[in-house]
Amino acid sequence: MTSSSWRPVLLVIGAVLVLAGCDTSSDTVATSTPAKPSVAPDVPSGFDPCTDIPQSVLASEKLLDKTKDDSNASGGIKWRGCLWAKTDGYAVSIRTTNITIEMVKAKHFPETNEYIIGGRQAVTSRQSERQSELACNLDVKMQGGSLEFLLTNSPSNRLTGSRDSCDLVRELAEKVVPSIPANA
Repeated sequence: MTSSSWRPVLLVIGAVLVLAGCDTSSDTVATSTPAKPSVAPDVPSGFDPCTDIPQSVLASEKLLDKTKDDSNASGGIKWRGCLWAKTDGYAVSIRTTNITIEMVKAKHFPETNEYIIGGRQAVTSRQSERQSELACNLDVKMQGGSLEFLLTNSPSNRLTGSRDSCDLVRELAEKVVPSIPANA
């Protein structure tokens, strides 16, 4: 075959490839299903709640008995941080997590509210299925996830039992969040 006789064959092959590339039936299925949010492989870095919360904040809240509070869940979800308790008051776990505030909002938990704390997006929610009024979660946006506060407050607590747990956690976050580096 001469080079000019190959030209029609190449044009036909090219046309077949172009038409095959235009078949959108498989693309339609892929684009009609919303993309699942990806989870960062690890918790945000740049702020360790166990060591980077100023002692003055912990003292002002009378938070004692620091305990390591790391955990993992299915789907690669991670938490890294510590738990503190206030004598005759609330207990709070403050941990970095690869859960984003967008993921929290997408769950539509009861009493979800959005705020700006220390210049960062934040969201509170009642995530406990039992006795939801006793606990409140607050997530503050960080790169690759959030800083999560989980505060529990029993009505029997002499110092804080009459206060709403979401009010308490927001007040605490307002003291802690300014210590997060801007690039974290």
